[in-house]
Amino acid sequence: MSLLAIILRLSMTFLLIGVGEAWAGYEEGEEAYLQEDFATALTEWRPLAEEGNAEAQNMLGYMYRYGQGVPQDFEQARQWYRRAADLGNARAQNNLGAMYRQGLGVPQDYQEAFRWFLRAAEQGNGGAQNHVGLMYYKGEGVQQDLVQAYMWAFLAAGQGVDPAIQALEFLAKDMTPDQIDQAKDLAGKWKPRGEEVAL
Repeated sequence: MSLLAIILRLSMTFLLIGVGEAWAGYEEGEEAYLQEDFATALTEWRPLAEEGNAEAQNMLGYMYRYGQGVPQDFEQARQWYRRAADLGNARAQNNLGAMYRQGLGVPQDYQEAFRWFLRAAEQGNGGAQNHVGLMYYKGEGVQQDLVQAYMWAFLAAGQGVDPAIQALEFLAKDMTPDQIDQAKDLAGKWKPRGEEVAL
């Protein structure tokens, strides 16, 4: 075995050990969070978030947004969501979109909200798909388009997102049967786009 092969094998071993330890820390934080032990969750997730773990970054954003174990701080929430969103984390992109749509810690900006929702929706995030459908319906940050609204709501409903299921019935009242068929056809051809580059 060549020296290069030995070095590569050792490097992969250490890399896999590090990944395993990082996920162990994330899972310990998740278990603590589910038990509402926010201090432990924060202790487990903060170092991971600072090292670039997008899931941990998203959860820190969530904790700051809702004041769980930390004082509520929309600016901190936005910063952590943005870091995770920039790494391609669909949940963080959806959460960041919600902050812009509602004007939480940022000026309300429907176009920016739509941009983040769409990035998450394109990865298959059901909540974001519902938001994109709603924004197409209302014409918030994007030109109103009932076919697109129905398509995105249809995709979200397929994932069991309750507001989207209800929206389909509501949307159908404003649409022709041809428009509904067109939206369903688009949904049938839709494929998620991968974006996540890191956890």
